[in-house]
Amino acid sequence: MRNIRLIVKYDGSRYKGFQRLKDNDMTIQNKIESVLSKMTGEDIEIIGSGRTDMGVHSLGQVVNFKTNSDMSLEKMNEYLYRYLPEDMVIKDIKQVSDRFHSRYNAVSKTYLYKIYNDKYHDPFYRKYTLHIKDILDIKLMQEASDILVGKHDFTSFASSKSKKKSNIRQINKIDIIKQDNIVNIYINADGFLYNMVRIIVGCLIDIGLGKITKEDLKNMLEAKDRTKSSDTAQAKGLYLYEVFYNN
Repeated sequence: MRNIRLIVKYDGSRYKGFQRLKDNDMTIQNKIESVLSKMTGEDIEIIGSGRTDMGVHSLGQVVNFKTNSDMSLEKMNEYLYRYLPEDMVIKDIKQVSDRFHSRYNAVSKTYLYKIYNDKYHDPFYRKYTLHIKDILDIKLMQEASDILVGKHDFTSFASSKSKKKSNIRQINKIDIIKQDNIVNIYINADGFLYNMVRIIVGCLIDIGLGKITKEDLKNMLEAKDRTKSSDTAQAKGLYLYEVFYNN
């Protein structure tokens, strides 16, 4: 039995998220599993490093699957490139240890949120960025984001749908970089609660627009109450950027 790891890049615009909901549904998991099952002649189930929501994209989703197939990695990659939809592609394929688990072995993840910050939206970015017409104060956003770095209870930044036993997470780093009209927000943490990144981004946007202060953000964190924080930013600007492992 071989354990194969894939790094997958996908446009999540037309999908109902990563996690399979039922047979023949429009999810990333279902599409990949269908192609792998036809390729190997086996009933393949993939394990993803994270379950991206409807409309969320990926630049580095990590999945693994078990197979008895003796097909070479090169042939597998060629098959996947040929038969997967054009809105997803395999960036890397590798045979890994039988013990490797894409979700449980991950030590941290980086999510990227992209904002198109200009008076007028760009039609070619409309599905991949959130349009904010008023100019954001990037320096103020970066300064405020430092409040969230470290180990905290992020209850105020988690959707009520979150079913995690603990809301304590460690944010290692937040970087906010503006390139021309694009604002890139990178958040690396040991794990994320449901909608945590999008809620944090919503708060940072409010900071950048002068709607709330750094002190308000600190109070939101300490309140441990979702009703005290900002609105959830739209899914279309969110990307699973990279997943990190110890080996």
